[in-house]
Amino acid sequence: MDKNKNYAVFILTHGRPDKVFTYKTLRKYGYIGDIYLICDDEDKTLDKYKEIYGDKVIVFSKSEYVGKFDVMDNFDGNKVIVYARNACYDIARRLGLDYFFEYEDDYIDFAFRKIDGLILRAVQIRQRMDMVLDSMVNCLEATGSCTVAFAQAGDLIGGVGSFYNNNYKRKAMNTFCFKVNKNPKDDLIFVGRMNDDVNAYLSQGRVGKLFFQVADIAMVQVVTQASSGGNTETYKEFGTYSKSFYSVMIAPNCCKIGLMGWIDKRIHHNIKWKYAVPKILNEMHKK
Repeated sequence: MDKNKNYAVFILTHGRPDKVFTYKTLRKYGYIGDIYLICDDEDKTLDKYKEIYGDKVIVFSKSEYVGKFDVMDNFDGNKVIVYARNACYDIARRLGLDYFFEYEDDYIDFAFRKIDGLILRAVQIRQRMDMVLDSMVNCLEATGSCTVAFAQAGDLIGGVGSFYNNNYKRKAMNTFCFKVNKNPKDDLIFVGRMNDDVNAYLSQGRVGKLFFQVADIAMVQVVTQASSGGNTETYKEFGTYSKSFYSVMIAPNCCKIGLMGWIDKRIHHNIKWKYAVPKILNEMHKK
C-alpha cells in the first residue's frame, strides 16, 4: 500500500455480521490498510458487529439523511443501502481521508482478467490487493472521473468479446473508488430506493460526469438474494421489475425493462448506451 495515498475501504453492511465476506476476501488477497464497516443505527445486530470488528464499526443515523436525497417513491420503510451510500462522504471527511473505496459485504473473489489467444482467463490476485487499490486511485486521478470501479464477473461471461465491450464502459457499480471532496456540494448523491448505483451513473453521466468500469479486474459476489440481510428483503418485497424501473424513471430516453440471462431469464434494466451519455472524443479532433 502506497503510504502517500490516504484511503480506506468502507464495507456497507446490515444484519449479517457473520457474513461479511468482503472483509475476509480483501485480507486473503493481501490488503493491509484500514477497513471500516458502515452500519446504520437501526441494525439489531450492531452488538455482534462490534464484538467481531471492534472500533472498525462506524454507525451512522439514517434519520439524518431522510430528505437529503430523493427515494423516488412514496413507499414506507428505509431498509435499503442508499442511506449508507450517501453517508460515506461525511464519514470519510470525519476520518480525514483523501479517498475511500465503497464496497458491499458479499464479495467472495477478485481476479485479474487476461486475454490468452481466444480465451479470457482469470488470474489470481494473490497478495497484490494493495497494489490493485493503489492503481485504482491512480486511475481515478488520471481520468478526472467521478468514480471508477471493477467489472462484475457477469459482465465478462462472453469471454474476449465481452472484455472488449465492457472495458472502460461508462458505468460503475459495487466497487466504487471516490475522492473525498472538501465541499459537500461536490459529493455524488445517490437516489432511488433501489438500483441506486445505476441511477447514479445514468443521471450524472448524462450531464458530463465520468464513470468508468475497468474490466482488467473482476469481482465475484454471492448470488443475489441468496443471503439474508442487506437489501435482500426489499428486493423480495418489491421484485426485480420495481428495482429496474427506478432507472427507467431516471433515464427513460435510454433505459427500458428487459430480460437478462440465457436459461433462467429475469427482469432487468436494459441501457442503450449511445443515448445515455455524451461521447468522449479523441483530442485529435480538437480545433
